[in-house]
Amino acid sequence: MTSSLIRGRPRRATAHISVLVAQAVVGVVIAVAWLVLPGMTSEPDAPVAVAPDRPVASAAAQEEPAGSDAADLVLPLAVAVAAVAVAGYVYLRRSRRARTRTTPGGRAGPAAGTAPGTVDEEARDLLVAADDWVRTSAEELSFAEELSGPLPAAPAARALRDARAELASAFRMRQRYDDGLPEDEAGRRHALAGIVGRCEEAGRRLDAEAAGFDQLRGLEAGPGPALGVAEGRFRDLAGRTGSADALLAELNRRYGASSTAGVAGYVEQAKDLLMFATSRLNEARQAADRDETGPAVRQLRTAEGAVARSAVLVGAVERLAGELASASDLVAAALTGAEAEIAGARERAAGAPGRPPDPRIDHADEALAAVREEVTGGPYDPLEALRRIVRGVAPVADGRAGVLTAAAALVARSAAAAADDHIATHRGAVGGTPRTRLAEARRLLDSGPGPTDLLTADALARRARELAEQDVRAHPAEATGAASFGGPRTCDRRG
Repeated sequence: MTSSLIRGRPRRATAHISVLVAQAVVGVVIAVAWLVLPGMTSEPDAPVAVAPDRPVASAAAQEEPAGSDAADLVLPLAVAVAAVAVAGYVYLRRSRRARTRTTPGGRAGPAAGTAPGTVDEEARDLLVAADDWVRTSAEELSFAEELSGPLPAAPAARALRDARAELASAFRMRQRYDDGLPEDEAGRRHALAGIVGRCEEAGRRLDAEAAGFDQLRGLEAGPGPALGVAEGRFRDLAGRTGSADALLAELNRRYGASSTAGVAGYVEQAKDLLMFATSRLNEARQAADRDETGPAVRQLRTAEGAVARSAVLVGAVERLAGELASASDLVAAALTGAEAEIAGARERAAGAPGRPPDPRIDHADEALAAVREEVTGGPYDPLEALRRIVRGVAPVADGRAGVLTAAAALVARSAAAAADDHIATHRGAVGGTPRTRLAEARRLLDSGPGPTDLLTADALARRARELAEQDVRAHPAEATGAASFGGPRTCDRRG
């Protein structure tokens, strides 16, 4: 069954055909009436009867009406032919357009002979490109808003929101496609065409606002103010990076190395990026002092990208510290809630005599026992403890302990944020599948989910992180680019 995101409206085609046929018929009827009516009426000043003794008209006079009838025949026949021709031409145009228009942006769908693998590869590549356009545009927009404020940047922010919405639809369609939906070949081809169309529309929204965004930043008039913003961020990050280093050491001591494995090496990567940014900012400042605006802008944009990625890495360590603290405070309550859920499951089993024992209850008990032992045995990862509690008890829970939903939400959001950070900072190497899994996890998290969806979101986010790490290992050398706010036509204009 084809998704509603990509379905057309075939019933309108028959309506158009009926209208066109009716137009052609009306044209022919008018032409026939034009021919017939003159023979059935008289001239307004002609006599009604002819006197028998009136002289007979001459031969020349009798031949003149015949010539007039022949002349009168040409125009109505031309009208009839023109009506039929116009109706046929319009019908052919509508038919051709209806056959080819399958995507939101009016892009032609894949031809019947196109290899499915070719269209699939194009859709994957466009998903990666569109995600990069959105991420890069968001980074540069944050610098512009810091300088000019949110109100002048509102049109660019609106274009970015629209592009994100199109991209989210494309990722949703890709997730369904990867899940085997739709099942029929035609539906799957239309799904791929829909993904391509959504990505192209996201790029179009950003391209349309690129010129206005350039005016907002005003870099071509002189990068001095923007350089001041970037240098301010750089100084703030330099101080935060040193604090993050000490914070990471404290987290390792309190919760164990396993709790910080997801951010291992992040502080060192942030320091490397800041060193890179230092050189670019210095070169941008020197070029600006020499009134070399073009080179100054290019160096500035490269430095802004490095500063933005460094901020993500440092922020990941800071956020993890807060998540671990919240999880640690929640573990005891989660254990109590889980015990209540297991007790309820036993009561329900006792109320149904003759039913075989439910092995899931014993499994939940074992999961709780293992977590209790770990909690009392020294440093432990509280996020992983919550994950094991929720997973172990969810199959027998009936929702009486709301604390388990809160625990599942904390764990899933932490996993999604970690995957997003890794993709953002290594996006030059990360392909489309990790991004798709992350987008689906975020969709579930934004939909007011229950415990089951939260567990699914957590699993998808962790899988996205795993796949992203595989991509980075396979492509370790990634360039630090200088792309700009915009889509495919404008993102490299200041690169």
